[in-house]
Amino acid sequence: MLEIKDSVAVITGGSGGIGRAVADYWVHNGGKVVIAARTEEVLAEAKAEIEASDGDVVTVVCDVTREDDCAKLADTAIEKFGKINLVAPFAGIIKDGLMVSPDRETGKVTRKMTFDQFQAVIDTNLTGTFLTVRECAERMINHNCRGLICLVSSTGSLGTAGQLNYSSTKAAMSVMPKVITAEFFRRGLAPQIRCVAIAPGYVGTPMVKGMNQKVLEKILGQVPIGRLVDPDEVASLVGELYRNEAIAGEVFFIHGGLRQGSGG
Repeated sequence: MLEIKDSVAVITGGSGGIGRAVADYWVHNGGKVVIAARTEEVLAEAKAEIEASDGDVVTVVCDVTREDDCAKLADTAIEKFGKINLVAPFAGIIKDGLMVSPDRETGKVTRKMTFDQFQAVIDTNLTGTFLTVRECAERMINHNCRGLICLVSSTGSLGTAGQLNYSSTKAAMSVMPKVITAEFFRRGLAPQIRCVAIAPGYVGTPMVKGMNQKVLEKILGQVPIGRLVDPDEVASLVGELYRNEAIAGEVFFIHGGLRQGSGG
């Protein structure tokens, strides 16, 4: 079993949402965090709050779609703390829309998902994850670090109308743990560095809580536990996956019993 105390977590999207919950959980359990986001302002706020609770934190302005930024992020963790034990590439965006949207009266397509809508989500959610994981894994291997790569998929990976771009990236995330585990196994690295993915359902982040309340009520009607999943519950799952070294190569759903497209 691995211990969180004194371990180092690199978290993208770490200034808010699930990423921030993981950062808070990590320092609360004695770990150290390197959190990344695109803007200095949100990072400064997160850093101040974590340090106020005696957390050991370093922040890095990072655009995960840029190779140089992801390399700088991984290098910073090694320079500041000497190791990387958890990689949590949780940076992500949504740009929802139907692929094609016919007019109800004429039946002719009047709107469609733009290339920019599709590509922006692919760039951040998929390419950004690849670059973050590749750069951190390289440093973990070169510095003989033991730990976990924890990706974030979603129940959206099962397919959600209006999210062809987002669902595609999350479906890709669902297969990555198997591929990465197989590749590490071939090189004798699998006992040292494991890879899994978590797949949350509807989580009570500020963005979700700020949704149209009628829409939110309809969503909650599909969740057997009758509420949103708390970000802290997701963070707790990440912690247990990190600790338990028998877990590798799989996707773990945390969705309150949700069955997409079904009343149960």
